[in-house]
Amino acid sequence: MRKTIFAALALGAGSLALTACGSEEAPVEQAPADTVEGFEVSNARLILPAVAGNPAALYFDLSYNGERGIALRGLEVEGAANAALHEMVEWAGEMEMNEMGPMAMQPGDNVSFEPGGKHGMVFELPDTVKTGDTVTARIVFARGNKHAFEAEVRDAGDDRN
Repeated sequence: MRKTIFAALALGAGSLALTACGSEEAPVEQAPADTVEGFEVSNARLILPAVAGNPAALYFDLSYNGERGIALRGLEVEGAANAALHEMVEWAGEMEMNEMGPMAMQPGDNVSFEPGGKHGMVFELPDTVKTGDTVTARIVFARGNKHAFEAEVRDAGDDRN
């Protein structure tokens, strides 16, 4: 019993000492959750499907100026049942769309996800998502970390660029 009481007192005293030490130091600034240092997304736009029930398309520009290479492996869009990174590739003389494998980026790289090339496919968006809204999307990296960004929602007939 004495050991239990002594252990509890020692833990309490240690916590007070740590709290007192911590209050004199400036708080350490950390990157916000869902961000990857050096990674930037711009010109993000989600194009609603022309036919209800079809997937939406997500286009954006990426730039990376981090300290070491990274690999993108996926996409998430809040409210959607599923999302994936796709690309157009030539196969047997014809262009076809395929899901992308991991994509490596090195410091200084810039990549555009645009019509006719790399892009995001967004499946089963809620009916509440309308032109003029914004949606939150996240690039998922090979190590599981994520980078969130906002994408403007556009109508199927709007400019995709």
